[in-house]
Amino acid sequence: MAVFFYRVGRWAFRRRRLVGVLWVGVLLVVGFLGVRAPSSGDEALRMPGTESQQAFDLLAERFPGTNPEAAEARLVFQASDGRQVTATADKAAIEKALDTLEGSAQVDSVSDPFTSGAVSKDGTMAYSRINYTVGADDLTQEAKQTLQAAADQARDAGLTVEFGGTALLTQPQTGASTELIGLGVAAVVLFLTLGSVIAAGLPLMTALVGVLISLMGIFALARPLGLTSTVSILSLMLGLAVGIDYSLFITSRFRDERARGREPAEAAGRAVGTAGSAVVFAGATVFVALAGLSVVGVPELTKMGLASAGTVLISVVIALTLVPALFGFFGDRLLPRAVRRSLGAGRSHLRGRRSTGIGGTVANEPFAPNVAGTAAAGSSTAYGKRPGIAVRWARFLVRRRLAALLVGVIGLGVAAVPAFSLELGIPGDESKPVTNTQRRAYDLLSEGFGPGFNGPLTVVVDASQAADAQAAADTVARTVRDVDGVVSVGAPVFNPAKDTAVLTAIPASAPNTDETRDLVHHIRSAVDAVEDDTHTSIAVTGRTAVIVDVSESIYGALVIYLAVIIGFAVILLLVVFRSILVPLKAALGFLLSVGAAFGVVVAVIQWGWASSLFGIDQTGPVMSIIPIFVIGVVFGLAMDYEVFLVSRMREEYVHGATGEDAIVTGFRHSGRVVTAAAIIMISVFAGFIGIAQTNIRTTGLGMAAAVTFDAFVVRMAIVPAVLALFGDRAWKLPRMLDRVLPNVDVEGRSLDAYLSPQTTAPDKEATPNPVGGR
Repeated sequence: MAVFFYRVGRWAFRRRRLVGVLWVGVLLVVGFLGVRAPSSGDEALRMPGTESQQAFDLLAERFPGTNPEAAEARLVFQASDGRQVTATADKAAIEKALDTLEGSAQVDSVSDPFTSGAVSKDGTMAYSRINYTVGADDLTQEAKQTLQAAADQARDAGLTVEFGGTALLTQPQTGASTELIGLGVAAVVLFLTLGSVIAAGLPLMTALVGVLISLMGIFALARPLGLTSTVSILSLMLGLAVGIDYSLFITSRFRDERARGREPAEAAGRAVGTAGSAVVFAGATVFVALAGLSVVGVPELTKMGLASAGTVLISVVIALTLVPALFGFFGDRLLPRAVRRSLGAGRSHLRGRRSTGIGGTVANEPFAPNVAGTAAAGSSTAYGKRPGIAVRWARFLVRRRLAALLVGVIGLGVAAVPAFSLELGIPGDESKPVTNTQRRAYDLLSEGFGPGFNGPLTVVVDASQAADAQAAADTVARTVRDVDGVVSVGAPVFNPAKDTAVLTAIPASAPNTDETRDLVHHIRSAVDAVEDDTHTSIAVTGRTAVIVDVSESIYGALVIYLAVIIGFAVILLLVVFRSILVPLKAALGFLLSVGAAFGVVVAVIQWGWASSLFGIDQTGPVMSIIPIFVIGVVFGLAMDYEVFLVSRMREEYVHGATGEDAIVTGFRHSGRVVTAAAIIMISVFAGFIGIAQTNIRTTGLGMAAAVTFDAFVVRMAIVPAVLALFGDRAWKLPRMLDRVLPNVDVEGRSLDAYLSPQTTAPDKEATPNPVGGR
């Protein structure tokens, strides 16, 4: 495999203009399709096969003409201190404001709070429902302005007016300021790591190309596939992170090869053949982890996973083709000045020897300055220099292996303790900042009509087989009314065919509470007992019922999902590293890091610890689908760092180093780059914490915390400590497995054998041979 990717790298370098034109063409075509494609609005969370979803589907079937995706607004009116909305002046102001909405563009109906029972018991509040004929994304600016004008008219009369519902919801913004900060941090880290402005800009450039292609593709497919804004934002987040990292690893290896004196085309081929092979296997784990989200059975999660997996695939292909092509365009400008001067001195030295004719074959020898460590890894001990921090850290871990292992595991265990209090839900208006009008409307309705008013439960009664549909619906209503925790149950509302009824039950508790979740189960148990007697089929839905169903379905699929992705990763790492220990410790390390990350999420999002630092104004539950999505992403990224760091250790070991020396040398070559890649990824993910959308903010926080724990605690401390404890035994594979498993050669031994007859670049351990294959 290393030989194949070596050829790919050389081909891309030598055909750089063709490669560049092809990628520009792809970007232009996909960009044209994405710009011309119609936008797609956010869809409600669906969970096929659950009781709540079956109820929604039955409503759509039995109540034709209704649009379940239609926008809805709720105007909440509050009288000033000491007054009531039923007073003549306030009542007239409310009615006048609502009259301006009657018959206006895109409005289907406007309820009268004084005739529909929508006035609070103390008379200080009232609300009106405005139903529209189209979805929120299709509302015209004129319709929104009319709604705003009606509210302003009532405010001018001295009333407090707030908006609820979906009519004025806006698409989540991408948080450009915080994302730019994240990219700025990435640029600084790249410059400090690579020591060259052009070298630092190359990973950013290729990552942006990949992200643009991915986003334009998502925009083009948004309407036919129902891809939401959340899908595009998550793809942007992940595409930037892996795109920069994959390019960084290959660029760093190219600079390392050039600093060893290899010709540019040869260096590009070797960089893609070695580091590129690691990128392919790392990308494969991320791809499988994300695509595997399809097994959960949540359509939105499937879309998020497949779109993100596609983004990762594009990033890998760009790293293997466009990156080496850009090596050809930028040449030695990718190298630090010290290396360029050394290479220049070497070329002058060879020209001088050619002119004097010293030595029969000297004119064919390449110059090998042997500054790879100082230039590329930044931590070489060559020429008696003081060991870099990566080497000193690796030696410390080798000496204090048991202590490092215990401290790392115990520390992550403590950080994971809050994760046992994780609460799943679907954050609504109650999770928004108090400055938001939807949040203020939510609070007013809770105050005036009870906390359960904002989360009513809908009971759908299929009475098509009942002898008396009305009597059956009345029996169900009495049964629900008798359940503890139900404040009120509305009269049954029948469809035109009179075979399906809808009941609305108001809980005594708020939507995202354990009491309301338990109430869903109690109501379902109660109505199940009367289904046979009434010859009906009954389903309970509503926001809290959806939360219950989605959470239970995800928990049920989690074991299968983890088994699939961990099983795949263990097999893949077994093939790559030809070791039993490496894949097992990689999987266990992932569990530690993701547990600690969820501990941070719970502490910040639910408990409010340090929430002001992250701009979080309101605590609340974690959206149901986020944890499993974060697990998928983090698992893939954890295997990324495992491959990037341990593959270099494996490479040194198979070339003759002892187990301990392989750890130190692997850190010397890869430690600094892996550290830079982790900081970049953390910066990119943290940049999305500034987005106002709760699920994006939570995802960014969770992934930033997970990468921090996984890269700096698991991969940089626990992994080398475990390898040092086992020594050479860490790299052993039973003979039977050794014969059965394919040899993918990620460390490049086959590449050495392939190139040895024609080229062997000089270094301080090998005698220089002519560089061929140009």
